[in-house]
Amino acid sequence: HLVESGGGLVQSGGSLKLSCVATGGTFSAFAMGWFRQTPGKEREFVARVSQFGQVYYADSVKGRFTITRDNVNETVHLQMVGLKPEDTAVYYCAADSGLPDDLSARSIDYWGQGTQVTVSS
Repeated sequence: HLVESGGGLVQSGGSLKLSCVATGGTFSAFAMGWFRQTPGKEREFVARVSQFGQVYYADSVKGRFTITRDNVNETVHLQMVGLKPEDTAVYYCAADSGLPDDLSARSIDYWGQGTQVTVSS
């Protein structure tokens, strides 16, 4: 079970931090990630941290977003700075037990309910 928090409305150039708490499984065994989706578009990869701490980012967010995981508190965070209007989307927390560098949405085992991020220009 994944529960996100931290979404909201922010001005262009602003910052937000998303958090996702996982319950009901062995957190350290899962790669954790974030995807986002806008109406009419497919869910797209944003960031991932593997079971071993390897991190991956979409080109569109590199240098602006940072993903971290806390295995003690079974939480994953996404720190977003320099937000742009094109970052506006519903952000979903994701977990899977697959290969560390598998960035596909099709490989995800568990999804959160999503949290809205809106960046105004």
